[in-house]
Amino acid sequence: MSSTGHATLPVPALARRSPALKGRVRVPGDKSVSHRSLIFGALTVGETRISGLLEGEDVLNTAKACAALGADVERVGEGEWRVHGVGVGGLRAPEGVLDFGNAGTGSRLMMGVVAGNPITATFDGDASLRRRPMRRILDPLEKMGVAVVDAAEGGRLPLTLKGPQELVPITYESPVASAQIKSAVLLAGLGAPGETTVIEKEASRDHTERMLTHFGAEVTVEPYGEHGRKVTLKGRPELKPAPIRVPADPSSAAFPLVAALIVPGSEVVIEGVMTNPLRTGLFITLKEMGADITFENERVEGGESVADIRVRASALTGVNVPAERAPSMIDEYPVLAVAAAFATGETRMNGLSELRVKESDRLAAVADGLAQAGVAYRIEGDDLIVTGAGAAAGGGTVATHMDHRIAMSFLVMGLATDKPLKVDDISFIATSFPTFLPQMRALGALIDTEAVAG
Repeated sequence: MSSTGHATLPVPALARRSPALKGRVRVPGDKSVSHRSLIFGALTVGETRISGLLEGEDVLNTAKACAALGADVERVGEGEWRVHGVGVGGLRAPEGVLDFGNAGTGSRLMMGVVAGNPITATFDGDASLRRRPMRRILDPLEKMGVAVVDAAEGGRLPLTLKGPQELVPITYESPVASAQIKSAVLLAGLGAPGETTVIEKEASRDHTERMLTHFGAEVTVEPYGEHGRKVTLKGRPELKPAPIRVPADPSSAAFPLVAALIVPGSEVVIEGVMTNPLRTGLFITLKEMGADITFENERVEGGESVADIRVRASALTGVNVPAERAPSMIDEYPVLAVAAAFATGETRMNGLSELRVKESDRLAAVADGLAQAGVAYRIEGDDLIVTGAGAAAGGGTVATHMDHRIAMSFLVMGLATDKPLKVDDISFIATSFPTFLPQMRALGALIDTEAVAG
């Protein structure tokens, strides 16, 4: 992966039609929970132990930022970390720039954290992160009294924030369903007196609310309208250390899961996957399409529901995916589009405007990838319609646009296409799923990285 100001050579890869995938796998820890585990550890008074942390580059950049802000952060084993926090309002100004690489979640959540401290900090990232919109985070933070000292055009990175001496609690109605916006406001609200409230018309991921409660903050969550939530936080709590076991990431589990669905004869078990209802939109959609997916050994770990997921190759049928499901599967649409290509009939994915502001314009990137694989599709407004034929030709080269999920999705597709499918760069997979290649190969996937260039 490139970090700020440094470029790395692209690493192309080729996926070929594979034999039946078989075996058990545990994908890395959930990315959302991993970021938050480090951040909340830094905001407690005392030592928090974390197990199962995703050690991808995005999360490691959040760990570095926590350390730069004064927390004592130490890796003590594989996926095992300890964080000795400095308490709410106890962060110190960093000596240098906080470089988040490709981590949109890490950078946006840490803006909220910095806002609750009377310090100045500069945020930066790689070329991809510098293109992503930050104004949606800055708007509520400015209402709370945070000063944007400097920013690139359009409120993008690099930018410098200065937290006020006295933060103002607000009630903020989020313009979009975004866990990052909600979390940034709530994390800032930890440093404000009184109550900070976030209202969402569509409920987004609730990991921040769960973790606030886990660490001893006073949080109330109420329904709002048909699909929304109203979240209220009582400010200036003393957060207490609490151990965290990070469940396996459902967004990462999506790749071996869809691979097993589309490669004939496959049967795969993915262990310890988070089944939080606000993260299971893909599983629900695939079951509606006819996927043979079962949850086994269901349990609760660290405040989150988890299960082992057994998936068998299945004949899929196209479905209509409602727009209100988008927040629960926003990162899984690229790999759902792959599944839809191997379904019979049309799959219509409604309301995908958020995909245009991810690591890449994911809607355009998915469409281009489908075209490279010979799959019929069309885009109508913010809707993607894939016309599945039960098979796909392959044979093209997919431009990943420095987007890890585009890379993994189309490598999965190539495992079942008639001709091999090439992706132009897999270096960014390390941001979220550093063990993707060895784990997929262990299941039987044929993915080549040697002598692919050209």
